[in-house]
Amino acid sequence: MNAPAPGHALAMNVAPVSHLDLPGAGQVYVAGNYAYVGHITNKEGLGTSILDVSDPRKPRLVSQIPVGDPDSHSHKARVVGDVMIVNMEQNMTAIGRKADELPKLRTALRAELGRDATHAELAAKLGVKESDIPAVEAAEKKPYAQGGFKVYDVSDRAKPKLITHHRTHGRGVHRFDMDADYAYISTEMPGYVGNILVNYDIRNPAKPEEVSRWWLPGQHVAGGEKPTWPGRQHRLHHALRMGDRMWAGCWHGGVRVIDATDIRKPRTIGEYNYHPPFPEPSHTFMGLKQRIGGRQIAIAIDEEDHAHSAEEMAKRRGRPHAGLWVFDVTELPQIQPLAIYEVSELDSPWSRAAPGRFGAHQFQEHWKGGDTLVYCAWFAGGLRIVDIADPLAPREAGYYIPQPAPGKVAPQTNDVDVDERGLIYIVDRYTGFDILEFDRK
Repeated sequence: MNAPAPGHALAMNVAPVSHLDLPGAGQVYVAGNYAYVGHITNKEGLGTSILDVSDPRKPRLVSQIPVGDPDSHSHKARVVGDVMIVNMEQNMTAIGRKADELPKLRTALRAELGRDATHAELAAKLGVKESDIPAVEAAEKKPYAQGGFKVYDVSDRAKPKLITHHRTHGRGVHRFDMDADYAYISTEMPGYVGNILVNYDIRNPAKPEEVSRWWLPGQHVAGGEKPTWPGRQHRLHHALRMGDRMWAGCWHGGVRVIDATDIRKPRTIGEYNYHPPFPEPSHTFMGLKQRIGGRQIAIAIDEEDHAHSAEEMAKRRGRPHAGLWVFDVTELPQIQPLAIYEVSELDSPWSRAAPGRFGAHQFQEHWKGGDTLVYCAWFAGGLRIVDIADPLAPREAGYYIPQPAPGKVAPQTNDVDVDERGLIYIVDRYTGFDILEFDRK
């Protein structure tokens, strides 16, 4: 596929309605006449944008909320009624988790060497430069304390009011779901390895009350559990509630179905893990409301790993890209995969551009049903609309690949939502907010 002329997108059955050069975003969520955009780490310290999309050809910025902390980002936002929740999560840095490893490493090296380790020796074990050690030590002395979520009153979209900042632990909250009564938060907590599910009663938005936790066996190290995987490979990405079930993407731990009939006692009732052989982690899992062909269907989507260089991209050749999965979940003790949908590298002129990602990332959450179309954000593959009318043979019904943001080698379509009018909203990790229209023909 050849690259389009500057200013033009590649598309099939999808047409642009409007575009705004909003800073890079992690999530777009549309409710009524408003779109809520959570921004990824940016120089401006921008957390959330609220846009009036009542006229989709002229979206209008109504208000913007700063993150309020230079070490944090708020790249996810959800709204129910007049209550909005945004996440607070620590920015990724070059030293990453090294500060967490430092105390145990010092103790081990002291026992091995019979003296305190030098900066050079610590750096060699941590895999950083010797010159990075002062920054690691500074992070150790001043751990991140802003992680959690913020609750806003958005009854006046032009003047959002902070109700509370509820702090959790560690790097804080990554992604979450919510309804009028509860927030289903994916966060780190003391005594656990990696993110777990913490459910909060938010009927009094000023005082979120924790009601329960759910985790993968092996995560609760403070309770005596021992993980059978390295690092944080098995952890909750986030869980979506639909009725009395929750659908959880668990990274390299695959997918889980959780019984939430009693929200104070969530329990696992179904699971499936396809790692290995598939290398990309499970991002989002969701059951569908209607049956298809007599089957109860669920879909999952993986997140493509990041290639930081052309050399790293070359090493990935032959490796399956992140894709969309279709499952038969009619019998939860025996979840069965039915099909995998992937996009060919030939279907985007930027499929091998580095640094960047090409494969899947996310689909529209809380699919409203009524048809069999799944709207997927596919990084350098743009928007892909996949029809699963035949769960055994998903087919592409349309696509839209925007131009790369200025100065970037590839588009990085990060999230998608669809409103009640059928209009599609996508955001780019670097720059870009687009409203699109699908021609169903």
